[in-house]
Amino acid sequence: MASLRMVLVAMAGAAADVAPLQHRPEETAEAYVRAIDEGADFIEADIEATKDGHLVCFHDTTLDDTTDVADHPEFAGRRCTLEVQWANVTGYFITDFTLAELKTLRAKQRWDFRDNSHNGVSPIITFDEFIDIALNTKRVVGIYPEMKNPVFMNKQVRWADGKKFEDKFVATLKKYGYGGKYMSPAWRAKPVFLQSFAPTSLVRVAALTDSPLVFLIDDVTVWTEDTNQPYDEITSGEYLDYMKRYVVGIGPWKDTVVPPTKGNLLATPSDLVAMAHARGLQVHPYTYRNENEFLHFNFRQDPYAEYDYWINDVGVDGLFTDFPASLRRFKEWTAKKKD
Repeated sequence: MASLRMVLVAMAGAAADVAPLQHRPEETAEAYVRAIDEGADFIEADIEATKDGHLVCFHDTTLDDTTDVADHPEFAGRRCTLEVQWANVTGYFITDFTLAELKTLRAKQRWDFRDNSHNGVSPIITFDEFIDIALNTKRVVGIYPEMKNPVFMNKQVRWADGKKFEDKFVATLKKYGYGGKYMSPAWRAKPVFLQSFAPTSLVRVAALTDSPLVFLIDDVTVWTEDTNQPYDEITSGEYLDYMKRYVVGIGPWKDTVVPPTKGNLLATPSDLVAMAHARGLQVHPYTYRNENEFLHFNFRQDPYAEYDYWINDVGVDGLFTDFPASLRRFKEWTAKKKD
């Protein structure tokens, strides 16, 4: 049986419990605490910048889908249209709000089919608050922060000291003692992976820290926000040869690794995992969600079947999941069977 170098990675979204499933809105302190309680090795956050230059945990560039911003009449005039990754997007942009203003908002679930009973309770948290959660646990818990939309952040936010978004991101990690090459004593004491979809941001950050970096990969038809290349081109052997100088792994969307058919069945796997492993790169696909809305029909509505396929057939090195308790139980169950 293949062994994971990282047992699991807890995604920023809701974590789940044994029946009944209890979810928390994504990127909130409550979600991260729940994920840690359920055994996550790492907790993941998407890091963005506020109008006044603070770094916060939030996935989208707009606040519309996962906060109650629309219920705040004082912000009604903030809705606008901006270009984000080659497309015009309309909404309440996080970069148009100060940290103090963001703290008046409350998070809500992204999906109606998840537990919405915790909507309107939790505030947006800062990068510092996220790190504090990881550092104040009874065991070592790693962090896996993403530099989210760095081109957009650098365009919309200006820091008085002339620094860039990437500089502020790394400076925050260093402030809390994060650093050290992968598996070094310093890294083991405070495990961290830094990730981004933007290759130029990773190259910049590689000159600022020796912490391990992971290159995120989207659908092959999507274009990068910085180099204006399709991920189909970026996943070539030649480009991976270039990126391996800066990163220890890749984080592909799982449908890029094994594309589904129009009938929601798995097609033939790509050679991306083999290409990465041949270059000494780890592979941490995203995102594994247990609900039927996300499971391919091959897995017969059984998340354990999906875990088994990706870990033992595809051979990935770590997983991003919204359900750390489920993946943890799978690992414990398979370990017992092996014994």
